[in-house]
Amino acid sequence: MAKFEEIGTASIPGQGTRLRLLKRNDEFSIRIAGSPGELMNTRLHGSEDALAELACERVAERPGARVLVGGLGMGFTLAAALAALGEDAEVVVAELVPGVVEWNRGPLGAAAGHPLNDARTRVVVGDVGELLRDEPGGFDAILLDVDNGPEGLTRRENDWLYSPKGLAAAQRALRPDGVLAVWSAGEDPAFTERLRRVGLLVETVTVRAQRPGKGARHCIWLAY
Repeated sequence: MAKFEEIGTASIPGQGTRLRLLKRNDEFSIRIAGSPGELMNTRLHGSEDALAELACERVAERPGARVLVGGLGMGFTLAAALAALGEDAEVVVAELVPGVVEWNRGPLGAAAGHPLNDARTRVVVGDVGELLRDEPGGFDAILLDVDNGPEGLTRRENDWLYSPKGLAAAQRALRPDGVLAVWSAGEDPAFTERLRRVGLLVETVTVRAQRPGKGARHCIWLAY
């Protein structure tokens, strides 16, 4: 089997570390420099798809639905959101690492079908937390796929998103009857309780990394 080859690196703002983009044939992998394992792989995006599908099916019929995606990654969550929404929707995707946006505009884009080229997409290079604070009542759905979930790996500041203050900001950023969807590599009962303590009703869904029904089990919280 062919080996992965590094085709790009991108600095994580404020962290002094880098993300690595690797390619093997038509397969891509994103990893943290100096750390074992990988963050994302183009063969394993079933749970990222499910994050968008589970949330967007609840708001897809709304005229002019507006959705916020926190974390571009490999573009699969964004692509699934666009597929689930109408032609008058807008999907705002916030990505902290400029290099990840460039990868999705370049060699990585075809894997998810070039969702950044969709006219309904608006890209914000920056912290999704700032959008939550700046746009109260701005979104019908908020999809958070930042870091590794509540137990972050790449950036300490991501902890704020999953804190009571961050969750309260997300709740304020939702329109009436909106939905907050959060992806995680694994279950976290303490986070479930944290969502409830800020006044949200919570549903936890287990999904698989690879479809149909294969790969690791990941967790998605749906909160209203």
